[in-house]
Amino acid sequence: MKAIVYRDNGGPEVLELVDRDLPEPGPGEVRVRVAVSGVNPTDWKTRAGATNPKLFPEVTPHLDGAGVVDAVGAGVDGGRVGQRVWLFMATAGRPTGTAAEFTVVPADAAVPLPDGAGFDLGASLGVPALTAHRALTVAEDGPTRLHPGALDGRVVLAAGGAGAVGHAVIQLARWAGATVISTVSGPEKARLATAAGAHHVVNYREGDPAARIRSLAPDGVDLVAEVALGANLDLDLAVLRTRGTISTYANDGDKPVGLDVRQNMMLNTRYQFLVLYTVGQQALTAGAEDVAAAVGDGALPVGEEHGLPLVRFPLDRTADAHRAVEAGAVGKVVVDIDS
Repeated sequence: MKAIVYRDNGGPEVLELVDRDLPEPGPGEVRVRVAVSGVNPTDWKTRAGATNPKLFPEVTPHLDGAGVVDAVGAGVDGGRVGQRVWLFMATAGRPTGTAAEFTVVPADAAVPLPDGAGFDLGASLGVPALTAHRALTVAEDGPTRLHPGALDGRVVLAAGGAGAVGHAVIQLARWAGATVISTVSGPEKARLATAAGAHHVVNYREGDPAARIRSLAPDGVDLVAEVALGANLDLDLAVLRTRGTISTYANDGDKPVGLDVRQNMMLNTRYQFLVLYTVGQQALTAGAEDVAAAVGDGALPVGEEHGLPLVRFPLDRTADAHRAVEAGAVGKVVVDIDS
């Protein structure tokens, strides 16, 4: 099979297209013929050595993808062969990611993909959708699982609604019944957030965004899904209701975070920091089940018309796909696997 590998941390140039033997699934594993591989910021950061330490002499990158199960290991139902699936956390503690014609993952990391859902959608779930699910299920008085009606009466603020996680936050929150407000930096991203399903979109670079959000949610926002905590904290606190929650999954821009202790005490602010690598199996399993249900309901479409443009690269240009993600490409970067 053809696969992308890297042996040393570094820039995109360390990625190499090679021929490798077909991997064999072990007990509790499945082998998947990959159709589309999804690229996330964590993939290039791991390759660069900025996040997780390199644990293996050779790594095939990418956590997410979609394809068809073509072999199973001991203890796995043989009926899964031929099943269309989406994959998540493929390289978490493992060297076999989805930037290859075939990959091997634990059976529970290969989630059935309905016939009506394409591989592009499947490859766009994983990190963004599971991160969004976690962000939406950590409020003290909120639901721990998502389903239609779970967020009825709640107001969710999706920071950066044109990003992959922000897009998933909008879609999952709407599916669960929330009123969704999204902040964006300009008209094009406003169009994407609206296409994703945001009820209201606020340009945080114009006028008084806090006043605008307060006009839309007079009692305050119940939950903020935050991508740039340092840059947006003042706005978040200005619109958060008492006992509201700020779930932060990134700090884009790297602005230091300073907390006014008394202000947060008076608000009884709840902060939840999250990353999927250490979120725990229970949260991952719950997220995968709920995201699968949302996909089954048609609630998580992707593509330009749904607010998440797809930026495509062939397997032999995976390095360019990484460069695109590093450069902040708008939309979801995917790699088409030729096999």
